[in-house]
Amino acid sequence: MADPQSFERQVEANFRWNFAANLWDIAFITFGLNLVSQTTIMPLLVSELTASKVAIGLIPAVYSLGFLLPQLLTANFAERLRVNKPFVMLLGGPGERGPYLFIGLVVLWLARPAPAATLTLFFLLLATSAASNGMATPAWFSMIAKVLPVHRRGLWSGLARSLGALLGIAGGAFSGRLLANWPFPQNYGYSFLVAFAFAAISWLGLAANREPESPTVKPRTSLGNYLRRLPAVLRRDRNYVHFLVSRSVANMGAMAGGFFMVYGKENIEGALAQVGTLTAILVGTQAVMNLAWGLLGDRKGHKVVLCGAAASMALTAVIAWFASSPAWLWATFALLGIAMSADSVSQMNIILEFCAPEDRPTYIGLTNTLLAPARTLAPILGGALATWFSYRGMFAVAASFSVLGGILLALWVREPRHAQRTAAPEPQE
Repeated sequence: MADPQSFERQVEANFRWNFAANLWDIAFITFGLNLVSQTTIMPLLVSELTASKVAIGLIPAVYSLGFLLPQLLTANFAERLRVNKPFVMLLGGPGERGPYLFIGLVVLWLARPAPAATLTLFFLLLATSAASNGMATPAWFSMIAKVLPVHRRGLWSGLARSLGALLGIAGGAFSGRLLANWPFPQNYGYSFLVAFAFAAISWLGLAANREPESPTVKPRTSLGNYLRRLPAVLRRDRNYVHFLVSRSVANMGAMAGGFFMVYGKENIEGALAQVGTLTAILVGTQAVMNLAWGLLGDRKGHKVVLCGAAASMALTAVIAWFASSPAWLWATFALLGIAMSADSVSQMNIILEFCAPEDRPTYIGLTNTLLAPARTLAPILGGALATWFSYRGMFAVAASFSVLGGILLALWVREPRHAQRTAAPEPQE
């Protein structure tokens, strides 16, 4: 067992190595997944396989449900791990990254003769990737919290995603050329195969982490006892509850995110020819803003960044409501990139500041599980509203949720970095 002094010495000695390793991991997986973006490429693929708007909304819904719900099941296990990396590598390799390889193969082989089967397998494989990512997340982010100090996590997160997004500008141009120059379904199939290749490269960075043993871990407890103590966490930490409510409302405002590209395809002449440009704008904006948001989060706290995410998402929906030409779509995707970058930089980092180190897996799993209903319902509701009341009606509802969520977060939640931290109660055997 490592003593606290030895632990701190190892963290300090390996900080630069671990910073670079995790930079590699996030940069390459961000680049790879930008090639098959849930905002541009996946909605277009689904629209080729079915005319259902609800099916397009299922893309973020299925991913959110798969990613968020399993986390409490592994958080109890993660709290007992002195070294997290082997568990994270197992789930993060074949479980999270592998399905993109199989999606590419399924699209190449089945999209023409069996579009319904292709659609079903696409969602099953996407859910597999999401669930594997979700089960690994409490242990993975606990590892990140161990190897990177709090005043460097925003810089790491922002810089890594900025590098991935900069690469993604070229990736957006590459995806646009694939879609334009190759017939369906080869264009989409090849995109997923290349995305898998870069996601696999990112796994090497994950494997390179030098993680010290944790000096303290939670005692072993049954899953039943573990789950029974979770309501006490919520009763003891009202600021954390306010955060969960505010984020749930703001997440409902993200219902429009997966529909902007399909809205453009159906309503704006020439929009489909802009897919490469729009993807480049989306990831290019993130390249700039990831680093800016990360530095702001390190200096001022991550609450202000998440307020910025809500405000940007509201503006995104408003601009899309007025969109009548490709230029409006450029503005829409630039604002969407600003919102997405703020969310990706701070949504996890802020959770670590609500709790003591030994409680991190619980807070990570509890947060993401309790946010799952809003994140899952939002895009499905968005698809239903677009079907019943038009895309513009759905954009108006989305903007309203984003504004309300941002106001609640700004006025109702204290920045946890400056608030009194309350440790979770010990389990009762």
